[in-house]
Amino acid sequence: SSRQALEQARVASEELEDVKAVAKRLEEENAELRRQARHAEKEQRNLSSRAEGLQEERLLAEGHGLQEQIQAQAARMADLEVSGGTVAAVGGAGGCA
Repeated sequence: SSRQALEQARVASEELEDVKAVAKRLEEENAELRRQARHAEKEQRNLSSRAEGLQEERLLAEGHGLQEQIQAQAARMADLEVSGGTVAAVGGAGGCA
């Protein structure tokens, strides 16, 4: 009977050690997962910041492109006005003669 109790105590002790080892392993895995999560959050913040910067660059480039288009259109309009005025002046002078 005491022999059986001793055997049960030994088995219980071994099981307790196994549970402690599993608990320690789980704590280590948890710590690693938390480290990875912090790293992923930092990387996400960096990517988000970079995306915002690229968006700003894209908008600036689009704005610059539109500005160039407006300037080119204004130059064409000015050319048309000048050539239209010249044609009108020539046509008007021809019609008066």
